[in-house]
Amino acid sequence: MATQMKAIVRSSPGPASVLQLAELPVPALENPHDILVKVRGVSINPADTKVRGAAAFPNGVLGWDAAGVVEQAGEKALFKKGDEVMYAGTVGRAGTNSQYHVVDSRIAGRKPKGWEFADSAGLPLVALTAWEMLEDQFNLKPHAAPAKEETLLIINGAGGVGTIATQLAAKVFNVKNIVATASRPETVEWVKKNGATHVISHREDLAAQLKAQDLTPSLVFICYDPLPYVPQLATVVRPFGRIGSIVESQEAVPIHLGGLFGAFGRSLSFHWECMFTRSMHGYDLEAQGRILNEVAKLAEEGKLTSLTTVKEVFSVRSLRKAHETIDSGKAIGKIVFEVKDTIEEN
Repeated sequence: MATQMKAIVRSSPGPASVLQLAELPVPALENPHDILVKVRGVSINPADTKVRGAAAFPNGVLGWDAAGVVEQAGEKALFKKGDEVMYAGTVGRAGTNSQYHVVDSRIAGRKPKGWEFADSAGLPLVALTAWEMLEDQFNLKPHAAPAKEETLLIINGAGGVGTIATQLAAKVFNVKNIVATASRPETVEWVKKNGATHVISHREDLAAQLKAQDLTPSLVFICYDPLPYVPQLATVVRPFGRIGSIVESQEAVPIHLGGLFGAFGRSLSFHWECMFTRSMHGYDLEAQGRILNEVAKLAEEGKLTSLTTVKEVFSVRSLRKAHETIDSGKAIGKIVFEVKDTIEEN
């Protein structure tokens, strides 16, 4: 097996142009649960662009999502050489923008049969994020009817997480009313295609739009900075409802506003969802592997469909272009890449 590999690294914090081609040693297994994966597909998430520009993170290989083939397995690994896997990695280890990558097998799942590696790589991070929000934070149960009829509002419904959250809510968690926000004709069409029963615009007054459609959300899934939205929603969410965000805010989230006539009087709760929590803290790691295996099964059954809107061969040029698209805030679904036997500039 090769001892050197090509990878795309961040040379310094900054714009997409800081992404550079490099040659690095093939990583070694670090613990008995690890697997070494020959990467065949990767995808990009907003987290990639945030880390790219953040001085707090060390320079090196970025990227979270990957799908590929196991080349080597530790003695306690859950997969063996030759298995096809997908996963979202973790904080504190090198990223997936490389020909080979090491990951703890407990947070990996099998790749869906019949799916290309690139499309499979578009699933893990967003699927884990959405599943954990729906089950762990919102207390919904997969493949079971909710105890009460639920109305789920998804803010930024056309992004990667919003897209798969819509699919999961409709096909797996049996939510009757799924309200997705979208503000452009192409994003409105996308969220409807993926299962939204109602569409409103996040650029207009949310409360007024919900009232106009006689909708009272019981669950609010925010895929953006929650700061602008929580004050609008605190007086319209159903009593005992839940509001969750997958994006941290730079300021305190004003869930207290309204007093007896706002979130407090409605007994609302606010929830953070960070997909990296389990792997960062060594807590119930196997849960993420179980979720990804279930996602693979649902994909094979056609209950989950591809999130891919852009697919390219992985190169410095294509990755920089994808980072710029994410930076623009106009990405729809997922941008994915096919990783060839070598990684080139163009």
